[in-house]
Amino acid sequence: MWKAVAAGAAVLVFLLWALGGLAAWAAVVQLIAVAFASILLGGRKQARLSADVAPQTAPPAPAQETVHDDSSWRAVVNAMPDPAVVLDADGVIVHHNAAVVDLFPRTRSGQPISSVIRSPDLLAAIEKKHTPEDVTVVELQDWVPVQRRVSAILTALPIAPGGPGKPTLLIVFRDITDQEKLAQMRADFIAHASHELRTPLASLRGFVETLQGPARDDPQARDRFLSIMAAQAERMTRLIDDLLSLSRIEMRVHVPPRGVVELNEVVNFVAQSLEPVAEAAGISISVEPLPTPARVRGERDELMQLFQNLIHNGIRYGKKSGHVIVRMTREPPVDGRLQRISIAVEDDGIGIPPEHLPRLTERFYRVSAAASREKGGTGLGLAIVKHIVTRHRGELKISSSPGEGSTFTVVLDELLESPAA
Repeated sequence: MWKAVAAGAAVLVFLLWALGGLAAWAAVVQLIAVAFASILLGGRKQARLSADVAPQTAPPAPAQETVHDDSSWRAVVNAMPDPAVVLDADGVIVHHNAAVVDLFPRTRSGQPISSVIRSPDLLAAIEKKHTPEDVTVVELQDWVPVQRRVSAILTALPIAPGGPGKPTLLIVFRDITDQEKLAQMRADFIAHASHELRTPLASLRGFVETLQGPARDDPQARDRFLSIMAAQAERMTRLIDDLLSLSRIEMRVHVPPRGVVELNEVVNFVAQSLEPVAEAAGISISVEPLPTPARVRGERDELMQLFQNLIHNGIRYGKKSGHVIVRMTREPPVDGRLQRISIAVEDDGIGIPPEHLPRLTERFYRVSAAASREKGGTGLGLAIVKHIVTRHRGELKISSSPGEGSTFTVVLDELLESPAA
């Protein structure tokens, strides 16, 4: 019976999580709390009934029924797809499901909730007196290591007050970071895309009108205009690709990557793939890899895009017959931190004035808009780099001097254990 309740509760929570809003979600949490209490009270009633009908010589303590009762409500919590914890009257965690550990890694049964979550609003809501009819919603906001917003729904369990270790309050969490980021990204995408696409679209429209009018019978002008139109169409394609790529990365920036990446292999692969582009620009690429495997926790495709953007920028803004060098080094541990791997991409181009350095990673920020467009830049490459580095819990350093070139350095924590670990 209780297994069916657990499974049904899980399915109901999932459906309302996927299809409903916050109000629907709060309502189903209340239903779960009622089912939760029904299991508890039903188990106790069955235990009392067994004691009444048992022979007088039988042992009076229904220990087996109590264990069955305990495992029943825990199964309900474990089956919930959303992170959930159960507290006793003192605010101590009685039980939690596995999803909570992903959201709050320090969660452990038997410890006060205040040692896991330090939100004053949530702790104040926990201390309030709750009735089964009340549903309290609290929003939590984290800033470290990345910005994250979480909604918490608190529901009292409709059972008689218990002592320490007895389930009293159910808290279900929901990470709403993705929803808010998605809404913001939709607005940003429309604003930025409309602004950046306006110029090439106006250019294309002008050339089309010219080809339909004065240049209709001029083959030389027609070929020149068609070449310009193709370049503008290619620029719009790159812009849309970069916008979509940035949106995907921003959606996951608060989710740490779980894969293992060997940086020597990734950097060498990217450098080799860009050699034709470098040769066409008259620039050479050299890589100075580490002598031993350099593993980090990361997403291979994103790290490839990161180094591709940096090396391609070195080619794009490097001087004629110049050189792009990728240097990989290990930084010794400092202040108890892990050993780190530094990857520096150096070019000998025109350099960047110091007043522009703080804003280089802003989307669509360009030191020279005309030069960037002429070289095929979209103004999004370094914004993508910054978000990938942030997701990988790394650090991006930029140094440059006019006339002396630029150096972009990415620093990531090294994964010292084997990939199997």
